[in-house]
Amino acid sequence: MEILPLTPAIGAEVRGVDLAQPLDEAAFRAIERAWYAHGVLLFRGQDLTEEDQVGFAARFGELGQVINKHGGVALTRHPSVMLVSNIRQDGKPIGALPDGEMLFHSDQCYVERPCMATFLYAIEVPGAGGNTLLANTTLAWETLPAEIKAAVEGRKAMNVYDYAGAPTQRSEALAADAPRFAHPVVRTHPATGRRALFVNRLMTQYIEGVPRAESDRLLSAIFDHQEQRRFVYEHVWRPGDLVLWDNRCTLHARTDFSAAERRLLRRCIVLGERPF
Repeated sequence: MEILPLTPAIGAEVRGVDLAQPLDEAAFRAIERAWYAHGVLLFRGQDLTEEDQVGFAARFGELGQVINKHGGVALTRHPSVMLVSNIRQDGKPIGALPDGEMLFHSDQCYVERPCMATFLYAIEVPGAGGNTLLANTTLAWETLPAEIKAAVEGRKAMNVYDYAGAPTQRSEALAADAPRFAHPVVRTHPATGRRALFVNRLMTQYIEGVPRAESDRLLSAIFDHQEQRRFVYEHVWRPGDLVLWDNRCTLHARTDFSAAERRLLRRCIVLGERPF
């Protein structure tokens, strides 16, 4: 096994591992340590069934369930697996989040126990675009201006996700029943002890206990700071890529791509703890 950093800030490629085969305990622990160290792991050239992907994910913890299919036609067997695709059958997407750009976010940050790990596997990808951007929110917190750190220390922010309105872009008119939960603006990673920002442009609406105008100012400054390219790895997908990221210390986004090209990826998740 080789573990090669992808950028100075975030991510590593793991080589010499076939995830369709059983991993012994030593190999798994080496992968887990690399994940804690880099936040994002890339495994290229994998040939994975849904069962292979779920089996690997289950080594990390309790599998989480897909909360909403986003109106897609369910073509998966496991409740923790979701297709991310723009392919349509009878005019309906076979999966979720089919088209275009998607703003930076952390998966399921709007529930009490957000997922800690996301495993995204590429089956079909467009010739250009549809890349995944992954940002290191630990470094973003550590380099945040002291004035903003002091203003958000100990505070919580409300995260809301409006499935019906604009699941890939920020919603201004939120549905009353849109799922929501307040979490610390800065959370502590339970394995590493390092702190990381836990707010995002797509779903974080406001900081609790702060006047709305000041909340908007602080969040805008944080969003701009944590999305800087110095904190980001941009993954250009190839079929057979599996990317694993830690939602407790990273954000991810998607670049735009042509609606005329097919894109099919398979996602599964592992449930995390309540942020603290």
